[in-house]
Amino acid sequence: MSTTVVALLILAGFSETVGRVLPIVARRPQVSRRLAAGLVVTGTAVEGTVIALWPLAAWTVADLVHPSLPGTAGTAWTPAMVAPLLLAAVLAFPLLGPLLHFLLVAGVGWGLADLLAAATGFGWWPAAGCVAVAGIGLGATVDVVRRLIGRALAGPRKPVELRELVA
Repeated sequence: MSTTVVALLILAGFSETVGRVLPIVARRPQVSRRLAAGLVVTGTAVEGTVIALWPLAAWTVADLVHPSLPGTAGTAWTPAMVAPLLLAAVLAFPLLGPLLHFLLVAGVGWGLADLLAAATGFGWWPAAGCVAVAGIGLGATVDVVRRLIGRALAGPRKPVELRELVA
């Protein structure tokens, strides 16, 4: 992986994370700067890693479908493929373009499916299915981790008493 790709992956992870952390900080002014910075740094590492793992995860799914595949050399990020993800991450800010965000990620997935189809000899549709399963699996995993961390940081819920509801 080239230095340009690594830098773009880090920037995409940072942008995606800031788009998710800023609304939390805006709604909760009691969140300290140190905690917000920690969330951004951790989120950048997690999001960047998830984006970096997408081709490998797609290859793994393809290997499960067709076990006689060669090594993973056929699928790797290029700067041209990661750049739209950086733009998609910028657009991840709430209400600034979820549909465009989805379309950009789908376009990057399309390019990844082209690479996977060429490297494996699959047709385009099976390769696209592998890319989609890998992307959805990675996205769901990150979402679960994000929710668990959010609940842990929020602390235990206080039970609401009847008197508070009536007042």
